[in-house]
Amino acid sequence: MVETLQRRQFLAAAVAMGAALAWPAGLATASQLKWIERRDLYPEGVASGDPAADSVILWTRRPAQAGKPSAWLTAEVSEDEAFTRVIATTRVLPKAENDWTVRVLAGRLKPASVYWYRFTDEAGMGSRIGRTITAPAADDPRPISFTFVSCQNENLGYNNAYRRMIFDDSRKPQSEQLGFVLHLGDFFYELVWYPEDKATYYARKVRDIVRYPNTEKHEDFHVPVKVEDYRAIFRAYLADPDLADARARWPFVCMWDNHEFSWQGWQTLENYGAGVVPAQTRKVAAAQAWFEYQPARVKKADADWNRFTAPKVTDTAITSFDEHGLGQEPNNLAAIGALTLYRALPYGKNVDLIITDNRSYRSKDPTDAPEAEALGDKNFPGLAPLDALEIIDAGRTYNDGKPPQTIRFAGKGIPNWRKDKPPPTILGVVQKQWFLQQLRESKAAWKLWGNSVGSLDARVDVQNLPRDAAAKWPGEGYATLTGGGDWSGYRSERGEILDFVKTRGITGFASLAGDRHAFFAGVLSKDLPPRSYEPVAIEFVTGSISAPGFAEAMEYKLPKDHPMRALYVQQAANGDVLRTVNLTARHGVQASLTLAKTGDQKAALAQSNAEVSPHLSFIDWGGHGYTIIRTSSDTLQAEFVGIERPITRGETADGGPLAYRVRHTAKLWRAGEAPRLEQTVVEGTPPLST
Repeated sequence: MVETLQRRQFLAAAVAMGAALAWPAGLATASQLKWIERRDLYPEGVASGDPAADSVILWTRRPAQAGKPSAWLTAEVSEDEAFTRVIATTRVLPKAENDWTVRVLAGRLKPASVYWYRFTDEAGMGSRIGRTITAPAADDPRPISFTFVSCQNENLGYNNAYRRMIFDDSRKPQSEQLGFVLHLGDFFYELVWYPEDKATYYARKVRDIVRYPNTEKHEDFHVPVKVEDYRAIFRAYLADPDLADARARWPFVCMWDNHEFSWQGWQTLENYGAGVVPAQTRKVAAAQAWFEYQPARVKKADADWNRFTAPKVTDTAITSFDEHGLGQEPNNLAAIGALTLYRALPYGKNVDLIITDNRSYRSKDPTDAPEAEALGDKNFPGLAPLDALEIIDAGRTYNDGKPPQTIRFAGKGIPNWRKDKPPPTILGVVQKQWFLQQLRESKAAWKLWGNSVGSLDARVDVQNLPRDAAAKWPGEGYATLTGGGDWSGYRSERGEILDFVKTRGITGFASLAGDRHAFFAGVLSKDLPPRSYEPVAIEFVTGSISAPGFAEAMEYKLPKDHPMRALYVQQAANGDVLRTVNLTARHGVQASLTLAKTGDQKAALAQSNAEVSPHLSFIDWGGHGYTIIRTSSDTLQAEFVGIERPITRGETADGGPLAYRVRHTAKLWRAGEAPRLEQTVVEGTPPLST
């Protein structure tokens, strides 16, 4: 009776997530199938996702051959790689309406166990073999390891980070191997350059990876229009052998960011440089392709088994927004509601993974306004006045409800276009309530926030520029290198979350973030000196897999005679390009200017301003690679694995040389205590990062 009830519950769960159910029926037995590996018939490989202690989702794509009907597939789950101990099978039928993808929920599995799986058609033609791992049981205190990644751009680079990840992991004892890969978005970049339109990007050769069946061209790049286009970009990325091997080795836990829909997209709106336009049909198309290609425990608006039923929407202007910036236009709400991705995944006794969708429910970026253009200065690219950013974000709540009518910058009074508006939101009302409830109710030692965008501020003490500097900052106080689009720009809501953590005595809260194409490590405080400085959480931002970062942009975009180039990049005596933007944000402008004058890093560090970044332990604005998380009941370690710029494919088994390994360790703190990070450079030389 209990087994029957469990099976019914699993079957209902499988149907809800659009999957077939593979349920163990008895003792493990040898496979009875004739299986011949034919990877060409399964060109996107295999994958698994969202591991639980008793189940995992399996995936493949088997397109029908020309002139032939789709083939029934048998999915097998085995306790060994040779499939002599098969514990569960089920049959699935790929269909054109799902772009020939299938999903299987393998249930009634053992916790913390390795399983192998494969798909085979009726003629014995089989997929490659995949490996997956279930989560530890809820009461299992064992240490766990996983990795998190972000921002892979195959149009401009290669997935050498995955090759290194596989190489290192396969040489560790099983007890120390990674349990899963947390992917925090920009799994692909929807805007694609065709080589005939743009042959190079910085010093990178543009790769010809996809041609959209339907396309819309903006300037010199192309973007998807329909579901066939979003499917095409998924297939292009999954053709990469390193990514395919990673998906076959580990279960992935995925959350989308902006590029899975649209570069500057939010809710169902997009902006490719010509203004905000409604794109409800594209949001639905993006959601459908994501559902089809990412095995995940997400909620669909419909209940059809193994199918995404796209709601019928039209691209309609959104003219009405509620108090929290959510567009009330029915097509907007329907498109957003087509797929709900935020979710919580417990992983053993010591870890609760809480993943938020930071794009679908957010209100408009408060700096996305014509007036904001007056807050920049050509001599300081990327910098914005921090005091102005705080005014813009807080809106009508600034200064206890008395915001200024104008914002002073460069000797001018800029109209405060946000003075009558509420603070913006990234999470939206419903998701934020859910998120805070998850934090409040979690009993795990470590509450890990799978958070696609970063929170840590990168301040620049431009007020300390010497009188003889080549240019003068036209504002007062600190500037910021962060602040547009991520949590450092949605400061009021970030403060609300950190206040919630503080007042409720929540400990072990760590944000794991991406999007910045940079490595950051530090502690999170609502304010920084000279204001009250009270860290209550920690954050690690991972470098990109391959997408270019800010330091690379400055290296190629800033003229060699730019008056303030020294704050961003410098050329060493041996010809190496130095990422002095790291030094500027970590130690201040005087440190970078001293380095430019002397070439002496010790002399530069002697000019360090201790007030500029007491919250930061590490910063690398040009970092590529991934981050490994290791947790026990009282310790969390985050290891940054930095690789060389991946502009060519690594030809060796390890994916190419490492740039550095840097480990950050936090001991679990008590309520009322401030979290602390200890840093160890394990290997290599971080580029002016520590």
